[in-house]
Amino acid sequence: MIDVACALEYVHHGCFSPVIHCDLKPSNILLDEDMVAHLSDFGISKLLGEDQGDLYTKTLARLGYIAPEYGLDGLVSIKCDVYSYGTMLLETFIRRKPNDFEGDLSLKQWVGYSLPKAVMDIVDANLVTATGKGLQKELDVVASILKVALYCCAESLARRTNMKDVVAMLQKIKIQLLARRTFL
Repeated sequence: MIDVACALEYVHHGCFSPVIHCDLKPSNILLDEDMVAHLSDFGISKLLGEDQGDLYTKTLARLGYIAPEYGLDGLVSIKCDVYSYGTMLLETFIRRKPNDFEGDLSLKQWVGYSLPKAVMDIVDANLVTATGKGLQKELDVVASILKVALYCCAESLARRTNMKDVVAMLQKIKIQLLARRTFL
């Protein structure tokens, strides 16, 4: 997921004109033989002009992954990709799709209600390998990652983070995890 975050950071902040993918979902992430993730299918992507912070479109992406402002109003900005990324990050660690919920409950809400006390109840059991003291440390790491995902999925555009900050937060979590494993 860090590979995907880095790719999004590049297309949002590293290109002359920011590129909005507009259709970020698991099927548009490809893994190479070294398990490095790559973004694919830029078919409905949008380019932002120099002074343009957002734009409007009638082209819709996959429900469940699209930001509220994109789905309701057709408003497209780099923050839409951030929202989709957060949803994929949740899906990766929880192993539930955003459309698995009925009624008013969403994946994002379910995770939000479960943090920080009930991480073990929602995390994909295949990701937790430690026991004893190591278990709580792994759950703390997963909780940190899920918090990053929730920052990405904030309803308010002003409160939603950006991919530069996401990459920095995930890299910090990765360094902390690797440091903990060294001492275990």
